[in-house]
Amino acid sequence: MRPQTPSRRAFLPAAAALATVPLHARASTLGPDAFRFGLTPVCLTSDLELLARLQGYLERALNRPVRLVTRRTYQEITALLISGELDAAWICGFPFVAYQPRLALAAVPVWRGRPLYRSYLITSSGRNAERLPDLQGDIHAFSDPDSNSGWLVTAAELATGGSSPDRFFRRTFFTWGHRNVVRAVASGLADSGSVDGYVYEVMRETDPALVARTRIVRASEWLPFPPLAIAAGAAASDKAARFRDALSAMTGDAEGRAVLAMLRLDGFRQEDAGLYDPIARKIALVRGLPG
Repeated sequence: MRPQTPSRRAFLPAAAALATVPLHARASTLGPDAFRFGLTPVCLTSDLELLARLQGYLERALNRPVRLVTRRTYQEITALLISGELDAAWICGFPFVAYQPRLALAAVPVWRGRPLYRSYLITSSGRNAERLPDLQGDIHAFSDPDSNSGWLVTAAELATGGSSPDRFFRRTFFTWGHRNVVRAVASGLADSGSVDGYVYEVMRETDPALVARTRIVRASEWLPFPPLAIAAGAAASDKAARFRDALSAMTGDAEGRAVLAMLRLDGFRQEDAGLYDPIARKIALVRGLPG
């Protein structure tokens, strides 16, 4: 059981030890005016064409160089964002809520007409399992300990019954990416997994043979989509304002629409942070479970 609290993570020492690494060689020549944008596995970071087009759009819209920064975990990117080493990042709703009031919303992605998505419990395609209780005793794959859809939703559901992942499953492990959860279940490395429904649906289009070896056991309620966040102390800065405008303008720009099409998103829009209250309730539920 791993209830996430900022005090336990000690993120500032971690952030001091991390350095941003550009994806493209020319980023090493960028000066202090560059916009530093962090990406986590919630974005399709394995698609180099997507990243190049996203960088190109943002550089033109912001009228400044852009450095795209990736890390293996949500915790690393969140630490860099809070410490001021990133100007913005596409993170998960879990760390966004857990680190309030140090983070502010820049925008929320809109997928299939709403700023919402779901967590999926998945298993192998030939298995007869219809509910979470059917997965008891499994080897279960989670994506990241700071992921809403890839850890928290399942942990909160178990907490309602007085259990936890460590007690309910025979063994659990983290794959450090939603795509890797699907791969683990499809290959038999895991009996079941918790995965981002948006990523799973995109993979259904881009890698149908792999996804066909799995099936959805349960889709959660609709929850707020992983946000694009900025440090609260920089929320009123010119950089932050221009970034928000660039995201909102994507639907009216040909290159922006191309990036959105690759992401399978309708666009980005402004939302109140209260949208993430359902995740806050799940965090409180998991934190209240006795060890």
